[in-house]
Amino acid sequence: MSLRTSLQSSIGALFLLITWFGCLVVGEVRSDFSHCLHFFYNEIPPKEINAAGYQPICQRYKNQYRFASLYQRQHRAPLFSAYILSPADGKRPNASWMYEPQLVFSRASPEMKPFQTPDDQNVVKSQAVTEDYRNSNFTKGHLSPSMHHKTKEDREATFTLTNIVPQRAGSNSGPWNRLENDVLRKFKAFCNGSMYVITGIMPYKSEGRWIKNRVSVPEYLWSAYCCPSFRSDLPESERQFFPTFAAVGRNDRNSGEEIVPVNVKVRASVRGYDVRRMPLETLEGILAQRLVMPISLFDGNCQKEL
Repeated sequence: MSLRTSLQSSIGALFLLITWFGCLVVGEVRSDFSHCLHFFYNEIPPKEINAAGYQPICQRYKNQYRFASLYQRQHRAPLFSAYILSPADGKRPNASWMYEPQLVFSRASPEMKPFQTPDDQNVVKSQAVTEDYRNSNFTKGHLSPSMHHKTKEDREATFTLTNIVPQRAGSNSGPWNRLENDVLRKFKAFCNGSMYVITGIMPYKSEGRWIKNRVSVPEYLWSAYCCPSFRSDLPESERQFFPTFAAVGRNDRNSGEEIVPVNVKVRASVRGYDVRRMPLETLEGILAQRLVMPISLFDGNCQKEL
């Protein structure tokens, strides 16, 4: 590779980072996760992720913190949401979609609020709104899924657009949904204590994709969990999944297969939205390449409790 080509490649990578990591905004929606560290293993958020341009949000609903998200204003979408898995004690709620008032005005209420009709233009400028998804051919994809939360209020809180990314229906109701159900099954069957989950997205490597020139579309979704206390008598088939495991799912049928191969034998409606399960270290390596920075999702890689 020539010096000129190498320099152009480095400038391209730097430009991609600048696009995704702009200026940090400070307000009651805070510059860190200090109010909701308990959603992270050992109360330590992911390390090495450059937070410039991203807004940490301790997602507050009915005067309680329900989960945490790292949000990017320019892209009107989160990079990840973090939560402690707790099986739902009821059905998926018919909840109203909500927004984050403090992304509109830093001194506003810290409580998420339902959208008004018509949408307040100050809200429209500050974050994604329901109109962005209308007739977009994308579903509203939860990073912190409703059915991974116990109480009705916890589940309702996941219906904030600061927890949502544009997700193809074939992924959302197909392989990605099966992954969420499988993680829930593993928790119920084998995890003796808390399971810490972080679910996020990967942007396109070069030119971005957008809905209505406002909301960034991810090329992939990813998820990882940490269950430091688990059954000592794990079946042989389950041992590879503890204390950590991870997965990456396709959100674009036309993406290459270097990260997630395509299974051509599945039915047409979900073909190309495959999910690849993998060790945590493999996911962190993929994220490090895609985001051009080292990544550590769980403190100490989530050590097994003795």
